[in-house]
Amino acid sequence: MKRTIIVATGNKEKMVEIRQIITSKEIELITMKDAGVDIEIEETGATFEENAILKARAVAAASGCLAIADDSGLEVDAMPGELGIHSARWMGHDTSYDIKNAEIIRRVDEYCAQKEAGSRNTVPAEADIHRATHAESNMQGSRHPGCEPDGTPGPMRSARFVCAVAAVWPDGRERTARGVLEGRVYTEQKGFNGFGYDPIFYLPEYGTTSGDIPREEKSRISHRGQAFRKLQAILEKEC
Repeated sequence: MKRTIIVATGNKEKMVEIRQIITSKEIELITMKDAGVDIEIEETGATFEENAILKARAVAAASGCLAIADDSGLEVDAMPGELGIHSARWMGHDTSYDIKNAEIIRRVDEYCAQKEAGSRNTVPAEADIHRATHAESNMQGSRHPGCEPDGTPGPMRSARFVCAVAAVWPDGRERTARGVLEGRVYTEQKGFNGFGYDPIFYLPEYGTTSGDIPREEKSRISHRGQAFRKLQAILEKEC
């Protein structure tokens, strides 16, 4: 007999990914809308895990059913504390990801230009950073600061996707799992197989972005894939 589980999300693309990951024949995943749950959940947690638990608790309490939720985001080392749990809200919910992604690229370019200038024993002013960014971009074709001679993103452009997932049972049991995918900030947006920040998240082992690899491969390696597969093992054991 299948166990019905409510996924605490209204994101259709995320739901597609989750259904590609959790493939157990013993589990049926339905959306909040399918379950008739219409609530606003305020994400007030200080960590990914806390926010995932908050969402799963709210849906479990409203429905009386087992609920699962995730909270995920992008961490960019050149922009400490700005994204992370604030990733979806960064620059505002209504700001398009094209604009957000372009701004991240610009900020990482500036950070790397400053670091490269500093390594030459100079202390650049803001105008110098701006000039350095464009000067570096004109070197070796379209090379951006922080990139290798061949134009691929280097370690200074490091970033990671993080996903925490939570399951909350009506009896009060709670379980969490986490997945992390390391990468770098690319120099442009590339790919249409993902969403959000995928088009600028460069995977060195693939030589392209997570938005440019097949969805099935992305689900296999992604932070969300890692976390939900761990959660699936928990659900199969405890359901």
